[in-house]
Order: sequence, then C-alpha cells, then structure tokens
Amino acid sequence: MAQLRTWGILLAVLVAAAVAVPPATAAVASIDLGSEWLKVAAVHLAPGRVPIAVAINEMSKRKSPALAALADGNRLAGEEAAGITARHPSKVFARARDLLAKPFSYVQSFAESHFLPYDLVPDARGAAAVRGDDGQVYSVEEIVAMVLHYAAGLADAHVGAPVRDAVVTVPPYFGQAERRALTQAAQLAGINVLALINEHAGAALQYGIDKDFSNASRHVIFYDMGAGSTYAALVYYSSYNAKEYGKTVSVNQFQVKDVRWNSKLGGVEMEMRLVNYFADQFNKQLGNGVDIRQSPKAMAKLKKQVKRTKEILSANTAAPISVESLYNDVDFRSTITREKFEELCEDLWEQALTPVKEVLAHSDMKIDDIYAVELIGGATRVPKLQAKLQEFLGRRELDKHLDADEAIVLGASLHAANLSDGIKLNRKLGMIDGSTYAFMLEIDGPDYVRDESIDQILVPRMKKMPIKMFRSIRHTKDFDVSLNYNKAYELPPGIPSHKFAEYSISGLTDATEKYLSRNLSAPIKANIHFSLSRSGIVSLDRAEAVTEITEWVDVPKKILTLESNNTNQNSSSEAGAANGTPDSKDNLNSDSDANSSAPIDESNAQETITEKVLKKRTFRVPLKVVEKTTGAGTILSKELYSEAKNRLEALDKKDAERRKTAELKNNLESYIYSMKEKLEESTDILTVSTKQERQSFAEKLNEVQDWLYMDGEDAQANEFKERLDQLKAIGDPILFRLSELKARPAACENARLYLSELQKIVKNWETNKPWLPKKRVDEVVSEAEKVKGWLEEKEALQKSTPAHSQPAFTSEEVVDKILDLQDKVASINRIPKPKPKIEKKSAKEEEPANKEKTASSESASSETESTGTSQESKATEGDQSASPENSDSEPQSHDEL
Repeated sequence: MAQLRTWGILLAVLVAAAVAVPPATAAVASIDLGSEWLKVAAVHLAPGRVPIAVAINEMSKRKSPALAALADGNRLAGEEAAGITARHPSKVFARARDLLAKPFSYVQSFAESHFLPYDLVPDARGAAAVRGDDGQVYSVEEIVAMVLHYAAGLADAHVGAPVRDAVVTVPPYFGQAERRALTQAAQLAGINVLALINEHAGAALQYGIDKDFSNASRHVIFYDMGAGSTYAALVYYSSYNAKEYGKTVSVNQFQVKDVRWNSKLGGVEMEMRLVNYFADQFNKQLGNGVDIRQSPKAMAKLKKQVKRTKEILSANTAAPISVESLYNDVDFRSTITREKFEELCEDLWEQALTPVKEVLAHSDMKIDDIYAVELIGGATRVPKLQAKLQEFLGRRELDKHLDADEAIVLGASLHAANLSDGIKLNRKLGMIDGSTYAFMLEIDGPDYVRDESIDQILVPRMKKMPIKMFRSIRHTKDFDVSLNYNKAYELPPGIPSHKFAEYSISGLTDATEKYLSRNLSAPIKANIHFSLSRSGIVSLDRAEAVTEITEWVDVPKKILTLESNNTNQNSSSEAGAANGTPDSKDNLNSDSDANSSAPIDESNAQETITEKVLKKRTFRVPLKVVEKTTGAGTILSKELYSEAKNRLEALDKKDAERRKTAELKNNLESYIYSMKEKLEESTDILTVSTKQERQSFAEKLNEVQDWLYMDGEDAQANEFKERLDQLKAIGDPILFRLSELKARPAACENARLYLSELQKIVKNWETNKPWLPKKRVDEVVSEAEKVKGWLEEKEALQKSTPAHSQPAFTSEEVVDKILDLQDKVASINRIPKPKPKIEKKSAKEEEPANKEKTASSESASSETESTGTSQESKATEGDQSASPENSDSEPQSHDEL
C-alpha cells in the first residue's frame, strides 16, 4: 500500500472556484482517436459553462468519423469526408490509426481484406504511404495528422479560442513504433501532446473520479469492444490516508493490474461477415460470374448500409437492407434475422470472452472477486455478446454505469487537466498505469562478454509509468545497444521484429585510452540511462563512462596542541572580559602580545598541518549516443518531417481559402433568395421602391443567380464578394428605406414622449433640487426646444418627400439627438446637494478664548524648558563622573529619543 501511495499521480474533479489563471487561457483537450470514430472533450473553465464537455461537430454530433480525404485537390475530414465515401472510396482514408508504423506488406493485406481501395506505395522506410488524386504521396502520419487537425478544430470551436494542449488516447496493444508515430502525427497537426493515455486508464479514471473507496476496495474489469479491437483490463480501486494542511484525509487511487486484448476482433469484423454474406446474395442475383467485391464503389455502398443494418439488429430481431443502384444500376434489397447474424459470427463469441478469461487467469483471481464488469465501446451493444458475457460471469445484469462512447474521452480530459499548468485541481484520485509490454536490453560490441549479473529485462510488463532507470556494464570499447520486446509475449499487431530501437554508443574507446595513458589501473564502466515516459515510450536518454580511483591525497591535519592552548587562552580571555576589570584587560593584551611575538618553526608546522589520506575520486565522461533504428517503425526524419509539415501547412491555407470561398458563396446565395422573397411577398417594398427599381433589381438578381449555378461553381472568393457588393449597391438602399418606414415613426414618437417627460423633470428640479444652477437648467430647456423644433421641421419635410426617395431624415438622427439631450440631463442630475455652511464666531467672542490658549501654551513650554535643563545638567554630571574609556562610546538609542 505504501508503494501505491508513492506511485499515485494526483488527479481531480474540476471546480470553477479552483482556477489558477484567468478562465480565457485555462483550456485543454482530450482526443479519443478510434479505428472508425473520434471524440473530443474540452476542459474550459469559464463562467456559465460546464467545465468538461464533449465537443460537437458541424453536424451537431458528439462523435465524428475518423476519416480524411484528398479529392479534387481539396482536403476533407470528418463528416465532409464521410459524405463522399460512396462516390470516391479510393480518395477517403479510413482506419489510418491502425496503419501507423506498419510495414507496407501488412498494410496492403489489411486494406484488401477490408475492401479499402487505396493507392498504396512503399516509402523510403518500408512503411506504407498513400497517393492522392493529385499524384502527391502522403505518409500515414500525415493522414492521421489531418484527422487530428480536424479534432483540434472541434476543440477550438467549442472553446472559442485555439486549444493546443491535448491528451490523446491509444489502445493498450499499441507498441513503441505506433506510440512514437502517433505523437509525431499530433505534432504535425499542431498539437502539443501532454501525454498519451491508454484507453482503459481513461475509462478507469472516469469510473472512479466520483466514488469513495475509503470504506472498501474493489476490483473492476473494463470490457471494451470497439470497431477494430477488444480488450479487458483489471483495475484495483482503494484509498489511503494522507496529511493535508495538518489534517488527515482519505485519498482514492486505482492501479491497473493487468490488461489483455484481441487486436483484430471488433464491430468491423462482424460487419465484414454481413458484407460478404450480402455480396454473395447480390452476386447470385446478377449471375454471369459477376463479383461486386471487385467494384470499390459497390463495396463502399454495401458497407455503409451494412453498418446501419447491424445497428438495427441490436434492437430488433430482423432488419432490412436496401441499396439503390448497387452495381450497374441494379438495386439490391434483402433482409436478415438476428439469429442468422449470430450464426454468421458464431466463432467470434467465444473469441470475445478470451480477454476476460486471460486477465482473470494471469491475475490469479476468480469471478466472485470482481466487483463489477463495466462495458464500454460501441460493439458491446450487440445482444449476443452481452448474453455470452452474462453466461460466463454468471450475472443477470452487466454493469453499464459509463457512457459506452464517451467514458474514455472524458476520463482522458481529467488527465489533461491534471497535466496542464493553467488549471488548478481539487478532489484527488491516484492513477497508476503500467507498461502493456515488457522490454529487453541487449548489448553488443567488440570483445564484449555478456555479464549474466546484468538484468536483461529492462522494463517488466505492467511496470508503473513514468520511471527512470540505468544499467552499468564493464567494457572498454564502443558498443551498440538494442531494445526489444520480450519474446515471452506476443508482438504488437503487424510488427515483424522484436527489436524496436537500436543505438550506437561511442566515445568509450577514447576515454579508456586516455585513462590508461595516465597509468591508472582502476576498472572503467559505462552507465546507460533509460526512461519510460507516462506515454509508455521507452528511450535511451544518455550514456557516460565512469571510473573510480582510490589514491593517497594530502589533506589538512588538525593541530591538537595549538588548538588546546588557544582554546584555554580564549576561554580565559572571555572570562576576563566578563569580569570587566582593568587588570583583566591588561593581562589579555599582554598574553596576545606574547603569543604573537613568540617564534615558530615553520618546517615543523608544515609537517604537522598535512597528512596523507586514502580518498576515492569519480571521473565521468559523457558518451555520444546515436540512434540507428531502421525500418517501417522509425519516425519521420527531420527532412521528411519538414516536407510533411510544409505540405500540411499548404493544405491549411487552401482549406482556409476554401472555407472563405464557401462562406462568401453561401452569403451570395442567401442574399439572392432573401431579396427575391421580399420582392415577391412584401407589400411594404412596393411603397419604398418604384416599379422600374424592382424590375431592374429582379433582373440583376436572376443574372447573378444564373452565373452562380453555372460559371460560378469554380469561382474564387473575390468574385463572389464582388457580385454580392454589386447586388447590395442596388438592394441596400431599398432595404434601408424599408426599415426606415417603421423605424423612423417609432423613433419620432419616442422622442416626443421624452420631450414631454423632460418638462416634468425640469419642474421636479425647481421643486426638489433648488440648488441646481439655473443657467444649466435653462440650457437643457433651450436644447429641448431646439430638438422639438428640428423634429417638427423634419417631419413636415418628410411628408412632402416620396417614400421611394431618399428620406429627409433617419431614425438614427432622431436617436442621436435624444441621446445627447439625455446625457445633459443626466449630468445635471448628478450635481450633489451642497453641504451646509458652519457659522463662524465674531472677533470679540474669539479674543478671550485665544488669550486663554496662548497663556496655557506658554506655561507648558516653560515647564518643558526647565525639565530639559535639569536633565541636561544631570547628564553633564554623569559624563564627568564616567571613566575616560567610556568617553568615546556612542550614546544609547533611547537616550537620543
């Protein structure tokens, strides 16, 4: 338990009162990037807003497709990319997260089995890349960066300001290469990754943040079946006592004990069974040996409808499927029962139980020891899966206290808030997660003999994160270090080799030669320092050559005799000073003079001052560390990263221009429809415009509308703006006169009411505020008369002005004049009532009083002077009686006072 307390990373529920910085800057995000979907949550502490909330997309949905598309030179993501999947399946990239850091052959096989018609090419690393319709090749990191850029945009829109700090979730089976690649993809998207968090840790955090475990601890299994994978994680919840501000408080915590997975089993695998079942049905319907699996568009349409059918089967015993023009203008319609669907997936149900069985077996626990089995992930809604889990666990009901779709992203947002510098946290929950893989250390070099005493297991499985460690080896030449997955466990999906990192350590040979040239015989060793980050990434941080030399060194020796004599003399001196007699002072001076004048033999003193002591000295020389990892699992080099960054920035600019163009086009289209509707339906517009004006304006509207739907499809933003300005130059004057038709009379009526009210205000001043300056009151009255006269004059002029002509005056002019008048009235109202004057006494009444005051002050001053004189005389006498030694001493501070 004590060890768990040390490991705990304190997290908390956010409260609005616990903000460390202004709310405008306190914002972080979490991104749950799944195989098919992504969710974004934002932590934003602002008045009137929920501190943690899931960000909605442009379709007001709480989850978005994890898609990116490159079509017709444009980049699309999320809902926009999903909208063109059926028409351009080869241009829309799905499952990009699962293709990170994978060899080209694996990605190619994966795409074929899931009917993903990508134009795949191998890159320089041996990893897969995709070719866009413009011929440009993009790495998988760039595709993922496009998806993450879209996710960051959702957070920005939710907060109303740029949010760059985020925590990104990863499945537990992600290895080192995938975690590094995802971090680099986020950097390409402009996201500062605070940490990667395992999905099960995010769900465990969301589960435990509002619970109290001080009375009893519990074991909980989180079972997650998503689109592409399934895992079961065993989490232990408990509490411990801690001191806080002098008080003992109970702090909750959880530790991930174990996690097991099936990286291929998920909702998509069930859908593939249905896709192949319906494809066979349609092929029989067509005949002639046609296989629609060879048609990317047909398969994209079929997969889209199959997804809906599977969702219907979760709530119904049968579901229809209908796809119009599936292939060669032939429609496809069919039905399937839930029983048939379960039969097609018969072998999957037992596979789905394997992670739960394994996590119980490796943890040496029984089903009865488990407090709850929480279901998360969209695929856990399948009735047959729930029935199999209930049967295995022996429970009538499964635990569904968490939102299956949002639990992970909300838990990750708590972790993001804890890691952020701008947010202060309150209620605490310790989080202890561990590495889902075990890592081995291998060393190789010239003449290197493996030392069996050195632990080859660098990081055991489920080792807590983060942590730093080092290994020491005795060697005299440069060597290589490689980091490998433990062969006792399975590799991450698609990873062909156990070795995931390789480093070259140089400088040890030179350090050894220099060391030996000094004729030193002590052994030399190399210390290698590693770290396991909170993101689960292990790395070699630095290395150094270290040697320890034991040698005789001259050190100062204490002179006991002299020190004892000096001690005695000093003690006697202190005693004499304490007595304070002149004799003692004379003796002290003579002793010190005698000591200072006594001759000392310098050679003897030198021999007694130093002595030789055996001392240990440590020499450290930094060694050069160069990573030389190769293969598909390596991250983008600096050159490739720079090129990718430039390409994405160019797409950002193009996206901004496209959005601006779309906005201006939409504004132009809206203006045309709005004005056409007013011309056709508004009766008031007949009053404020002539027939010729309306006819000319209608013709111009039709002309621009024809251009908009013909030549304007590919127009630039400035062209839309130019035509909108042309229409507004004709339509805005008509709209202005239309608005003034009602606004001007209303403003005039309000002005007359205020002028009438002002008369009452002035009368109230005369009655209740007689101190107000008459001159200023008269100015207000005069100004009101002027406004009244101006208003009557303008209204008379407006009556003779046609409604379709320029108005004689506007409602804005009336409002401005009344506001000016109101400001003057308010300034007079603020004049305070003067304070009452205090009557002064006459000169004759004041003379006797002044004389009495003068007499009393004179008597007081004379007493003071006499007192001061007596004190001075006493002080003088005291000075005369004092000894000559004290004559130079400074007076005490209280004497000065």
